[in-house]
Amino acid sequence: MKRLILNLLFLLGCGGSLQAQIDRCPPVPYDRADLHAVVNEKIQSFKGKRESSTRGVLRIPVVVHVIHNNANGQLGGTNISDEQVLSQIDVLNEDYRRMAGTPGFNTHPSGADMEIEFFLAPIDPQGKKSTGINRVYSSRRNFNVLSEQKTLSASRYLNIWVAALSGGYLGYAEFPFGNFNGLELEEIPEEIDGVYIDYRSFGRKIGAVEAPYAWGRTATHEVGHWLGLIHTRGDDFCGTDFCDDTPQAETANRSRVCTDVYSNCRGRQTRNMIENFLDYTVDSCMNVFTQDQKSRVRAILEISERRKNLLANADLFVQATEPLTFKILGNPVTKDAVECKIQVAEARDYSIQIVDPQGRTVYAVEFTSALSQVLRIPKSKLGPGLFYLKLKSGTIQSDHRLLVL
Repeated sequence: MKRLILNLLFLLGCGGSLQAQIDRCPPVPYDRADLHAVVNEKIQSFKGKRESSTRGVLRIPVVVHVIHNNANGQLGGTNISDEQVLSQIDVLNEDYRRMAGTPGFNTHPSGADMEIEFFLAPIDPQGKKSTGINRVYSSRRNFNVLSEQKTLSASRYLNIWVAALSGGYLGYAEFPFGNFNGLELEEIPEEIDGVYIDYRSFGRKIGAVEAPYAWGRTATHEVGHWLGLIHTRGDDFCGTDFCDDTPQAETANRSRVCTDVYSNCRGRQTRNMIENFLDYTVDSCMNVFTQDQKSRVRAILEISERRKNLLANADLFVQATEPLTFKILGNPVTKDAVECKIQVAEARDYSIQIVDPQGRTVYAVEFTSALSQVLRIPKSKLGPGLFYLKLKSGTIQSDHRLLVL
């Protein structure tokens, strides 16, 4: 399947206004029925657990790539300020936490605190301290993210690219495709997995931001796609987003003012949920994620390995205070792999050796100038039984007993 992103160009240096842009993003390409069946199965499994997997705050490390054409590096135009970037992180946290006293709060009976928080990554891909803002200059008028993205991105984060977008769209997001518990859907390269936002709709009422998309809700909307949510109208006439608490809608709401809109689907008139972040309404109207949308996101985060690994290991992006720390995640091992969390204060060499009770090496691996990571060792490489794991790095050595069931 040809990805829509293949045709997405960043137009650097072009002027113009958002007044002609009224589409938040193109339709999300995905295998609806098959993916929904897998997601629904996971949602049902949540309901059978006493301590549901839908509970608990998740933290997502973010890198914002500001693509600009200011040769001297001066701020302005496409080279938006740090303040504008930080205002967008604030908006994401207000919206995804349904934060009281902010525009992200609502009293809707189906409204949900998504329990997801975002922070600018304090470490770059080389393990050095960072602000989480990556400024990239290009003199080219047209910038194709697929041809040069490896110089811009980092697959260990939620990447957000900010530039002047073509096609009349405010933003675009990569949907969490991949292998979902045996369901094979096309995977996109990690280097371009993220969210793309027009610089004039990124952040809140600061710098280059233009009305009526001046509240930072384009990023809230697109990150929702990145987490697996679908437009409330299902990108079809009276379509479905597979969430029972979002009423069906005949069409996207492209109004530039916040006003009630009604649809006639299934033979009855209902009011569109114009407040929902996955509708197309203007920023000032949006402030609702629903409980079913939350359940869908949490299900996606359980079955998408790429999303799950990123979110579960957010602490890897916090500057470590010890030279080297090591932990086996789940011991005895009941999953399909041994998971070891390795955290380092800076890039360093280290090795892992696993031996059986007779002292025979059954697994060994060495890393050179490596950063923090979660190492997954398939159980098939070890087999069941008792083992001894040795971690070495310079003068540091630690030994651990490992029981594989």
